[in-house]
Amino acid sequence: MVNTLIISSLIDSPIYEKVMTIRDQKPYKKLIYSVLEKLPNINQWRKVFVIETLILFMSIRGRVNFLQLARYGKYKEQRYRQQFEKTFDFLAYNTEFTLSQGSGNYAIAFDPSYVSKSGKQTPGVGWYWSGCANSAKWGLEIGGLAAIDIDNHTAFHLEAIQTLNSVEQSLSDWYGEIISDRKDTLASISKYCGCRCLVF
Repeated sequence: MVNTLIISSLIDSPIYEKVMTIRDQKPYKKLIYSVLEKLPNINQWRKVFVIETLILFMSIRGRVNFLQLARYGKYKEQRYRQQFEKTFDFLAYNTEFTLSQGSGNYAIAFDPSYVSKSGKQTPGVGWYWSGCANSAKWGLEIGGLAAIDIDNHTAFHLEAIQTLNSVEQSLSDWYGEIISDRKDTLASISKYCGCRCLVF
């Protein structure tokens, strides 16, 4: 059963906005906790925080920021900010999740994706290929790593890595470095890897 939390404005208005979807959270919490149990060096407090945050990410509609997390979560905004400053190995987490939930027959995929961004001060901003526009556009790029589950005809997201544009390193070298830095983890999933990159 799905309940929807509806927030209306203080003035009399017939327009309602869906803000958050509330479902039975036990199955999700159990699944997330079972994967976190397999990861080393994560204490109980961190596990509880990660579970809470992932449930909020699945529940909040629209923009998710620290203010929204504090509004619908059980911690204050500063707590979310402090915890997000600490590193969390999403590649290890998503690898364990993939191996526990998938069919076991995988291929690794890497696909750089363009993200619109104006301005010049953001690290990594530059000219990147946009497949939708079929041209190079100013903005950011993330490289998405996924495990394609061949038997179930789906893919499990593993990690997103921001492309850092530099004059010392070409995009081809950067993409190769992403794969080679994670080769041991990726090899534990599959020995096959496919990349879709356009370098100009």
